[in-house]
Amino acid sequence: MLKRLFMSPDPGRARLRFAARAVLGIGLAVVVCGLAGTSLVGAVIGGLAALLALFTVTDATVRGQAVTTALLPVVGLPVLAAAAALHDHPVARDLTFLAVVGAGVYARRWGPRGHSLGVFAFMTFFIAQFLHATTDRLPEMYAAVLLAVAAAAVVRFGLWCYERRLPAPVAPAPPAGTGLARITTRQAVQATAGAGFALVVGQMVSGDRWYWAVGATWWVFVNTTSRGETLVRGFRRVLGTVMGIGLGFLIAVPLAGAAVPSAVLAAACVFGIFYTAAVSYTWMMLCVTLLAELLYGLLGVLSPGLLALRLAETGVGALGAALAVLFVLPVTTHAVNDAWIQRALRCVHACTAEAAARLSGTEDADPAPRVAELEQLLGRVRLSLAPLVHPLNPMYRRKRRARRVLSLLDDCAREIRGLVAVAADPEASHDARLAAACWRVEAAVEALTGGGAVPARADGPLAAEPALAHLHGLERALAELAAPLRSPSGSPLVGA
Repeated sequence: MLKRLFMSPDPGRARLRFAARAVLGIGLAVVVCGLAGTSLVGAVIGGLAALLALFTVTDATVRGQAVTTALLPVVGLPVLAAAAALHDHPVARDLTFLAVVGAGVYARRWGPRGHSLGVFAFMTFFIAQFLHATTDRLPEMYAAVLLAVAAAAVVRFGLWCYERRLPAPVAPAPPAGTGLARITTRQAVQATAGAGFALVVGQMVSGDRWYWAVGATWWVFVNTTSRGETLVRGFRRVLGTVMGIGLGFLIAVPLAGAAVPSAVLAAACVFGIFYTAAVSYTWMMLCVTLLAELLYGLLGVLSPGLLALRLAETGVGALGAALAVLFVLPVTTHAVNDAWIQRALRCVHACTAEAAARLSGTEDADPAPRVAELEQLLGRVRLSLAPLVHPLNPMYRRKRRARRVLSLLDDCAREIRGLVAVAADPEASHDARLAAACWRVEAAVEALTGGGAVPARADGPLAAEPALAHLHGLERALAELAAPLRSPSGSPLVGA
């Protein structure tokens, strides 16, 4: 886990810039809220609103990100008002919270913007419970949210908009469907059911901090699709919380809310949340837990008993998510694996075709967007196969085959990147051998996705010409994929 965190590649220092900008944006938001005269509670809600604005908005274009950021208060402020108005009406409050959970997950069907607005709506209700918001505090909290989102936008779109110099990422859409066949619909039902369990049991554990259990259930469902992914994420959430609580006993409790060191450590936690999010959910949760402990210290309520209670509520939330994905409209892991692997393979073919067209002299052929899409799809494949390669998975054969699939898909991506780099050279040439190799790649992809026999790659020594060398390497990887994707009986990896 440490190796994955500290040795994971960071092309273009994207994660480093993402994390550094978050510290700057959230710090500015807190300072602005302080200068505006808000209390410590206002500064906390402002900092959390800025964190969400910088973390959850993932539209493909800068313009889209700006629009989504502007819409965050439109969604969040009414939810905040409802949470404050229902503070003294537990039944109505709980039912409204569950409705926000279901609507927030269902909104993912509209892509990154729906996901961002759904997360912001949920977290606004959650923060209202965290700060025990009442209607008399609404003006201050409204001002804090608006100032914080504005400060985050100034940093993200004005002072440090590094995305303007980068190609727009391609976010692959989730598998399609209608009604209960749509994964986002099923997950909305699952999340609501799991949150209902967490809410009831969480209130039995604590009448004051029950919302921690609901929050744990909600975040387990974020960025997951199948029951296997959700179970692995739940395990990692509990593990990260345990580690964070252990660190809290060593750091946050002795600090006892001291302002300056708590603020410095909170900034370090923010950096850690953003820097580790893409590579380790466990480490991200460690940072989130320690940040929460520091905030409770600043609010004067941190104690060892509170840390133990957080662990218990997190366990309740993870259990609620596990029960929901296992028994409420389950989405099987093998179905999701199959869908993402097939889409990645088809994208390999599309990348090859675009690169070949570029080599043949077609000026408007541009493989770069396809390569970006392939990277996104491979990320989804890794996430969907995570349950199979998890250290606790007892099925050794499936684990070994899943790791082989990931290795060969990474080989495909490496050869594709090399081919695209060659195609970008205006001096690169195209000949009949390259066309034949592209045809064999197409045939191999069709066989792997359609169940046919993968054609044997051309024998002979490796080509000296760079484009052909990359295509031959791609042929080899695709040919070798046939074995791990299918068992000896012909069944796919995901159903073995």
